[in-house]
Amino acid sequence: MSTALLCAGAMVLAGCGSPPTAPSGAPSAPAAQDDRAAFHDLYQELVETNTTASAGDCTLAAQRMADRLKKAGYPDNQLNVYVPPDHPKEGGLIATLPGTDPSLKAVLLLAHIDVVEAKAEDWGRDPFKLIEKDGYYQARGANDDKAMAAVFTDSLIRYRAEGFQPKRTIKMALTCGEEGSFPLNGVEWLLQNHRDWIDAAFALNEGAYGNLDAQNNRVSLDIQAGEKVYQDFTLKTSDPGGHSSQPGAGNAIQSLARIGAYTFPVRLNEVTKAYLDKQGDLTKGPVGPAMKAVAANPDDAAAAATVAGTSPGLNATLRTTCVVTQIQGGHAPNALPQAASANVNCRILPATPVAEVQQTLAGLVNDPKVTLEAKQPPAVVSPVPAMSEEVLAPAREVSARMWPNVPLVPAMSVGATDGRYLNAAGIPTYGLSGRFFKSGDHHNHGLNEQIPISSLYESRDFLHEVVKRYTS
Repeated sequence: MSTALLCAGAMVLAGCGSPPTAPSGAPSAPAAQDDRAAFHDLYQELVETNTTASAGDCTLAAQRMADRLKKAGYPDNQLNVYVPPDHPKEGGLIATLPGTDPSLKAVLLLAHIDVVEAKAEDWGRDPFKLIEKDGYYQARGANDDKAMAAVFTDSLIRYRAEGFQPKRTIKMALTCGEEGSFPLNGVEWLLQNHRDWIDAAFALNEGAYGNLDAQNNRVSLDIQAGEKVYQDFTLKTSDPGGHSSQPGAGNAIQSLARIGAYTFPVRLNEVTKAYLDKQGDLTKGPVGPAMKAVAANPDDAAAAATVAGTSPGLNATLRTTCVVTQIQGGHAPNALPQAASANVNCRILPATPVAEVQQTLAGLVNDPKVTLEAKQPPAVVSPVPAMSEEVLAPAREVSARMWPNVPLVPAMSVGATDGRYLNAAGIPTYGLSGRFFKSGDHHNHGLNEQIPISSLYESRDFLHEVVKRYTS
């Protein structure tokens, strides 16, 4: 699961008040009179609806959320469970709370309801049963991305109960196919066939978390803008081969391995500059000053090496990365290979042309016997959306009230979300969750995916209020 600021003066975002405290635990079983109990029931139903490509049904999950909205008072003309032709289990939900000012474009709340595969034999239990353990909710999809889907659905129910009338229309899209296992991507299909259902001034999406230190103190809250581009390339080569006792200067497999030693140059945009500068203030030891040095001068090789060597994530923030992820070749242990192929997976910085990266790879291989082709159609290259005060101020204000002295920090996703399709289509998309984790603590896509119980309920309140401010 997975940033550029294009408006001057909008990069350093901090609240004010008392020092941050460790997240407090939420009751494991909310009292019946507490409206969190209804939210928990909704969240549990969504998480426990299997939406994997192998055995799941996104359409069923979408229908269940639509049923809850209908019970909350939403009429049929504000609920649309859509099912793409020939994809009966890849449906989604569009729900609308109309605004009072038709001259204002809508705000889109986007969350995907499909999840990656999870095997009971690996987990040691049914991964689609929500459990509580050590202050966490655990299940496949507990965080990615059904936490956000449940929060958005719950917010629409609460807005109706409160009698809230937004000026801007609120649209919610729960879609299928983000994880890549289903044949169809819901957001891409909607843009191609029914853009009007999701057209908006901007969208809120997954892609950014808050950061906790080792003592559970809140350090910062990210707001994500921009993400890397996913692209696979296939390299193939053939060679006469021969006896392995008489190797030449190179062979088919070795010609494919030259990519591994290459490091793409540092390239920053306004968001990654702001991220490095602000995180430099928050990071102890020599890494903090190095981050600020790179933000000031991306050509500072020594500082860049310090930052990149700290973690793979920071290295990926600085540059495009390409890595050989699969390789096939050779026909005998005592023979020079006659053929070899490899998959090269690249995560390309926003606004960097895919063709430029392909040309770099071809230059590294530098062998006429090697062919290099894009494995899938050219990737969607998404621009980095601008971060105006219209986007930043509501998030900053609510964050400062809930978590004083915790700065709101711009960040770029080094992975990929459905935001890449919306950004490319001219709908600026921002990641904002209000959920806090220690590094890697969510276990997304892995065993025992989890979310802190307290953080889930805080995220519910945070996004509920932020969306109100965006649409008022």
